Amino acid sequence: MALRRQVEPPALRKVVAREFPRDSAGLLEQLKSGDAEARRWAARDLAEHPEAAAVMGQCLLQEADRSVCGALFTSLERFASPAAAAALLPLLRSEDAALRTGAIEVLATMPAAVAPRIEALLADADPDVRIFTVNLLGDLPHERVPAWLLQVLQRDAVVNVVAAAIEVLAEVGQPEHVPALRQAQARFPDDEFVAFAVDLATQRIEST
Repeated sequence: MALRRQVEPPALRKVVAREFPRDSAGLLEQLKSGDAEARRWAARDLAEHPEAAAVMGQCLLQEADRSVCGALFTSLERFASPAAAAALLPLLRSEDAALRTGAIEVLATMPAAVAPRIEALLADADPDVRIFTVNLLGDLPHERVPAWLLQVLQRDAVVNVVAAAIEVLAEVGQPEHVPALRQAQARFPDDEFVAFAVDLATQRIEST
């Protein structure tokens, strides 16, 4: 009879006390850790602490690790609150395209929290912010989206903002919006791209 080799049981992992408490203050302190994995876990656990939304938004502006940013975005999306929207909106001014895109994607999931801020965003002094707001409207499931886009067509003085609104209206517009598109074209009679975009938007709308 062959002898069986006796296998030593694996050593038990040493229990280590958590460095930070798991309440809101402790998790926010952990977000300052030099270890990206620790910051990522803190960002995930903060999904249970909506009162931390403002600080999480500030952390996004400073965070270099994309996985930590992703965890922060996920937690803020779970809040779907006015505070979460307020924390994300400053990212529309970021030079980091990934941060702007992430913010737009999350903001689009919380229409009730974002809708009260749209008028101010469309009146922002920075045309880039207005363009990014128009991009947000393209993904925002809200009944006022067409009305906001028509407002841009009628009022905005910057051709690039108007062009962005035309492109979004091509996707969400209805036949009754075609006259407003033609009026926008008339506002910029010498702009070839606006003419092209209006023609394309009109064709798409009328073919649906």
